[in-house]
Amino acid sequence: MSQQTQIDRVVPKFEAFIRAFPSPKECAQAPLSDLLTIWQGLGYPRRCRNLHEAAKEMVQHHDAHVPADLDQLLALPGIGDYTARAVLAFAEHTEVGVVDTNVTRVLARVMNKPLGKREAQNVADHIVPSGLSWEWNQVMMDFGATCCTARTPKCVECPISQSCMWREKGGDDPAPASAGTSKPQARFEGSNRQARGKLMKALVTSGLSREKAKRVMGLEDQHERADLIIESLLVDRLIIEVDGVLQLAL
Repeated sequence: MSQQTQIDRVVPKFEAFIRAFPSPKECAQAPLSDLLTIWQGLGYPRRCRNLHEAAKEMVQHHDAHVPADLDQLLALPGIGDYTARAVLAFAEHTEVGVVDTNVTRVLARVMNKPLGKREAQNVADHIVPSGLSWEWNQVMMDFGATCCTARTPKCVECPISQSCMWREKGGDDPAPASAGTSKPQARFEGSNRQARGKLMKALVTSGLSREKAKRVMGLEDQHERADLIIESLLVDRLIIEVDGVLQLAL
């Protein structure tokens, strides 16, 4: 929920979601529309659908529990390297490195070289102190977010500045050329993402015809674009169309 979404918007949604679906079993048994209703306002509804599909997989193949194995986690819908290792580190205290954009930035600067995804992961795994996976990964991510920041790193007050090769050698910042570092998001206002969100929000209340859906999105004069957005939601299995009426997926 919190990826690319402000945490103050996430907390009430997370708490409501956990109250409604406290385990993979409850999540899997609920219709997708119930999940999407709570998720509304967070954006990226495909993540919600993937979570629903992952819960079904857990019920079917893992006795309704979140697996504690890297390969099994990676096999779940919507679960990538970062999420799988975050689950292992923070829920299971497994000694793996959790690599997000902040961690990649720190590692690239300390080593003073652009890092590919695999190399960054290997380095992150290698430096986790024994028995301190939970604490270490929290510190690494927080350090990158608050001290070794993207635009204005606090090098003067940095506690590891003497170990930072970029600080010592200088030159171009290696972080932007590394895999997985943040790139500027496309403008939201007037975007297809915004239009998709408007339609999804409206469908929480009731079904809509295509013509009404276009008006909700503010695209009544852009029929081709509106139809493409509707089709994208149908392809993503976030909505369905029954007898010409668009509805949230069941």
